[in-house]
Amino acid sequence: MALRCVYTDLDGTLLGRGASLLRDGEGGFTLLGARALEACFRAGVEVVPVSGRRRDTLFEDARLLGLSSYVYELGGGMVIDREVTLLTGDLQPADGGTVHDLIEASGAPRLLLERFAGRLEYHSPWHGEREFTHLLRGLVDVEEANSLLESEGFSDLRLVDNGAIAPKPSLPDLDGPPHAYHLMPRAASKAAAVAAHMRFRGLAPEECVAVGDSREDSDVASVVGRFFLVANGAEKDPALAGEPRVEVTEARNGEGFYEAVVRSLAEAR
Repeated sequence: MALRCVYTDLDGTLLGRGASLLRDGEGGFTLLGARALEACFRAGVEVVPVSGRRRDTLFEDARLLGLSSYVYELGGGMVIDREVTLLTGDLQPADGGTVHDLIEASGAPRLLLERFAGRLEYHSPWHGEREFTHLLRGLVDVEEANSLLESEGFSDLRLVDNGAIAPKPSLPDLDGPPHAYHLMPRAASKAAAVAAHMRFRGLAPEECVAVGDSREDSDVASVVGRFFLVANGAEKDPALAGEPRVEVTEARNGEGFYEAVVRSLAEAR
């Protein structure tokens, strides 16, 4: 069956050093990410960024890349042809506030920051002006954090690990590189958002592939025909590389995205 859509993470996947489309993971110049987008355009394949970034940031990213749909804040919201859809389940904006405000008022962020003091903090300056998720950084056991949320009555929320980031001087005592985390509605996810986009476009799983670099990205494998993990994602999380339905590219970042696109186009029936 023909390929009709590619869902892709941005940071660490399509984008290279400094979140640049034209840089590889080491900072060298590359056109392969852009050439993959061109190949999709010529083949009539839609490309949909699926990211933890804010809506306003992704609007500019999508405009620059010539794309009309995107999923933002790890699946909290989706934009298709300028129409916005919220995907946060029972947690909905109220009284002029946002879902982010509701989570703040619940006390859940304070609970996590107090329990994991010295190991978790807000991911400044990117944590501001968000609609759904509280963006944190540090190094914690996600299962432990989610068990804490459940036991304290926050069963409608979850903490999601969105992958390793650069070391931060504000967190000097971690046992390894810090990770970015999203405290978000349990109903929202990248996989659920991709499935919603597929329903809207009338796409079958075998017509879609996804590319990413993290465990949250890999959950999309359950709703698409193929999932590609770029090589740098496998380096960060070797266990993820061995999971079912995960295909690891030889190349990293945008060059890995190019490899995934070319292989998918060539092997499509």
